[in-house]
Amino acid sequence: MSPGETTDNSLRPMLCELNILTRSDGSAMLTQGETAVVAAVNGPMEVRMQHMNVEKAHIEIHFKPRFGLGGVNDRLLEDLIKRTYESVILTSLHPRTAISIQIQEMQDRGGLVACTINAVCLALMNSGIEMKHLVAAVHCVIDEKGHITLDPDELQSKHPRAKFTFVFENVSKNTVSIYTHGKFTLAEYHEVLRMATGAVEKVFNFYGEIIAKQSEGL
Repeated sequence: MSPGETTDNSLRPMLCELNILTRSDGSAMLTQGETAVVAAVNGPMEVRMQHMNVEKAHIEIHFKPRFGLGGVNDRLLEDLIKRTYESVILTSLHPRTAISIQIQEMQDRGGLVACTINAVCLALMNSGIEMKHLVAAVHCVIDEKGHITLDPDELQSKHPRAKFTFVFENVSKNTVSIYTHGKFTLAEYHEVLRMATGAVEKVFNFYGEIIAKQSEGL
């Protein structure tokens, strides 16, 4: 593969609705293409004694798959989200409390991890919980022929040689966390990272549009 060779360099359409749940401090339903996730945030609130920290808030992540009970991959997703948002939320402002994030998978048609991370950020923004910066995720795959696809759908990501999810912060566009799977060269990694860095600005712009619409409706 020559650097820059791609099959698609655009993101799927994104739609979001805020405040869709009445029993939460902040909520968002996000769709990216046909992948859909609902995220809800509650807190800061009372924390169980075993999780109490006198210096910062405890973050709880609960992911519910569309069908059945959660498996190993769902627990790994919870861990990825927790590590991402522990580095983002200003937990030191709320010691001896808990911040609970509930996530419901509605439909997975590719890029579920990225969609979930983005839905959580929107729900946190809706809740008013303070963050150091916003974060947004971009999903990419490399197929057996070496073609890179940004934000692939279910068909495009069916048999990837490698897949990536990059999480960026909105100030310097540095990566907050990275998830990779499969085989790839260093040159391929840097090319995928370059493309994802260029694409994430569209996600941050989308956040701005959603919050602006919410403000107009107040």
